[in-house]
Amino acid sequence: MIGVLHLPALPGAPAARLSVDVIARQAAEDALVLAESGFTAVMVENFHDVPFHAECVGPETVAAMAVITAAVREAVDLPVGVNVLRNDALAALGVAVATGASFLRVNVLAGAAVTDQGLVQGRADALLRRRTALGADVAILADVDCKHATSLDTRPQALRAADLVRRAGADAVLVTGQATGLPVDLEILEQVAQAVSPTPTLAASGTTPETLAEVLARCSGVVVGTALKDPESGRIDRVRASAYTRRRNPWP
Repeated sequence: MIGVLHLPALPGAPAARLSVDVIARQAAEDALVLAESGFTAVMVENFHDVPFHAECVGPETVAAMAVITAAVREAVDLPVGVNVLRNDALAALGVAVATGASFLRVNVLAGAAVTDQGLVQGRADALLRRRTALGADVAILADVDCKHATSLDTRPQALRAADLVRRAGADAVLVTGQATGLPVDLEILEQVAQAVSPTPTLAASGTTPETLAEVLARCSGVVVGTALKDPESGRIDRVRASAYTRRRNPWP
């Protein structure tokens, strides 16, 4: 049960309005709400830095993400993850190593996808070699098909997911809908989970308290952000977060 903190725009992004100190304080507060609501991990994501860089973000983004992730790590006794959008896995690894985070997410670990940032290509080779060189105990969560994109690999998702694990070194794979907040295809989710077992598969978009049981019957866990947010403030809503985790184990 990974709860996502969709951060406000960071310094350097067109929509940036808040200081890093304010964003860090809010992120720590929201992480504490997730922990108290029963989530088992938290992920920090520069969600509002649109339009995203395709691959390499600026140093100001890396620095801000490190400050914010450190504040979240200080606030909660949970595994913390990092996602640097659109696809800067090396930056995410650097932030994770500097702050003691446990995992990172990368949208395109292998292969290539056409996105609103253009062509995004995976660099599993660089990421795994850097992780080895740093001696970092940081797990890699990789999307099978990233949202808001079209993969250039037309093979079934189950086959591509198996390659993510066996050839690209993913420690877990993520299945999403086509866009943020859209549900996963349950049949594809089940096929991917079977193809990569015993490597964990997580549903990473569109789950709600009402659909959580049928999703968890097919995979190891979920990554959720949109369903937890107050629609006006964008902050984690305690009532929504608690309602979500109460549905985690509805069966006997």
